[in-house]
Amino acid sequence: QIQLVESGGGLVQAGGSLRLSCAASGRTFSSYAMGWFRQAPGKEREHVAAISWSSGSTYYAASVKGRFTISRDNAKNTGYLQMNNLKPEDTAVYYCNAHQQGSDYWGQGTQVTVSS
Repeated sequence: QIQLVESGGGLVQAGGSLRLSCAASGRTFSSYAMGWFRQAPGKEREHVAAISWSSGSTYYAASVKGRFTISRDNAKNTGYLQMNNLKPEDTAVYYCNAHQQGSDYWGQGTQVTVSS
């Protein structure tokens, strides 16, 4: 089992920045790939970004590429999502995910609201 706790969400004006954190406890977080997903009201959950266990590879959705940066610090069992130049369409609940073949763990989510 891995427990994930997100933090860092909030209300920000368009063009602003936020950094989300995902603190992991339990099993060895460093052996899991990590991802960030988001879900806006009435919409399906969207895969925003992902990073491999070694930080050797990353993935970004087209909608956030160039504005968001995913990173992790395995020594601190923590993952991050730096979000710059935020847009109103980025408003959603953001979820942290830890993934290994056959296993997926989720945090409870943190609300990000971007005002125009």
